[in-house]
Amino acid sequence: MITQVSSSLYQQIVANFEEGLMVGAQVPSLDTVRKDAFERFKRTGFPTTKMEDWKYTNLQPLLNESYMLEDTLPERNVGLEDAVISGLDAYRIVLVNGEYRADLSDVIAEHGVQVLPFLEAVNNPIFQKHFAQYADKTDNPLVALNTASNKGGVFISLSDGTVLSKAIQLVHIMASSETLFSQSRNLMVLSKNTKAQLVESFITSDGSAKSLSNNVSEIVVEENAQLYHYYIQVAGEQSNFLNHIEVHQKKHSLYNNYNCSFPGASFVRNNINVRLDDSAVESHLYGIVLGARKQFVDNHTIVDHSMPHCESYEWYKNIMQDEATAVFNGKIFVQLDAQKTNAFQQNNNMLIGDKAVVYSKPQLEIFADDVKCSHGCTIGQFDDDALFYLRARAIGEQQARTLLVHAFAYDVTEKFDNSAVRDYVDRLIERGLNIA
Repeated sequence: MITQVSSSLYQQIVANFEEGLMVGAQVPSLDTVRKDAFERFKRTGFPTTKMEDWKYTNLQPLLNESYMLEDTLPERNVGLEDAVISGLDAYRIVLVNGEYRADLSDVIAEHGVQVLPFLEAVNNPIFQKHFAQYADKTDNPLVALNTASNKGGVFISLSDGTVLSKAIQLVHIMASSETLFSQSRNLMVLSKNTKAQLVESFITSDGSAKSLSNNVSEIVVEENAQLYHYYIQVAGEQSNFLNHIEVHQKKHSLYNNYNCSFPGASFVRNNINVRLDDSAVESHLYGIVLGARKQFVDNHTIVDHSMPHCESYEWYKNIMQDEATAVFNGKIFVQLDAQKTNAFQQNNNMLIGDKAVVYSKPQLEIFADDVKCSHGCTIGQFDDDALFYLRARAIGEQQARTLLVHAFAYDVTEKFDNSAVRDYVDRLIERGLNIA
């Protein structure tokens, strides 16, 4: 049943797809996959607040806009200054409005690394093996829509034994003169015994119009591989994001996700699903959200333990100012065969201002009997006693408030493996505090 018959964006997407404008001859090998995905999307339509996972996340105001579905403007210069991370030694890959820009991207000359735009990757055997094999098994209709109609994105693969000497920085930049709906599909495959750092930065070009981005990333971490994945949201207020990350891990692999959102983008929804699909797998998920004005940031995570002797650790902290709203919904599943699991989840929230809002729902479902699992949540306001203590020792009020917020976030930021990114996040926290 279609649930968004009144949605302007829904009608635009259906019309364009059925006219063949979004699944043309460019990618005939994907036609069947795309058509099946579009039928799944049509059966559900866009998510509504009647769905439990979208209870606090109302897409309708965004869907009622009239969007361009393709960026038909000629290539333009875009500013990348907001993506610069001081001290970060990294190869840069740039997606403008979801599409790969070779002229703005670095060439990675290291042996064992392959980087291809989405449309050039569709005939690659590794791409064909993994594309739409993980995220599309979820019940997220936005993934089905992305599978059906995306044209942009990037494919990154590392062959066996490759250890990158530098990080890869994937820059997502929104730069359109008209209201735009864009979609990118990214696939990263780390083969056996590989190691990499991926830093994703979300920014907005000066003067860009309003945009809505539906991005899906599938990440495969094979046996003994390690991926340190940083997700840094510093886009402009006119940008809105629907992001889905699906991670598939094999034996003895490590996946660390560091998810950070700062004042800027009006609407952010992140779905981060980590599937521990083999024994002796380890995953860490860390999150910092600093919200301001009327910003809305929703983080939904799933950590799915299906095999024994695995470990996961998740810690999210939200700091909400003004009239900002944060949602945290973290689910940990420990399946029947996942004996000897060790799983931890914690969500701490600080409200700065009477109108800031946090909705928190940590969840733990255990079907095995020999496990160590815990979860918890706290919500509180600014500690005025601690502020008084610092001010009584000749520390200015603004500096004292900044110190207290840094102290609150420290449990998470200290876990960042990359020191340049950690220092950058600390600076963003200080810059994002508009406490009076």
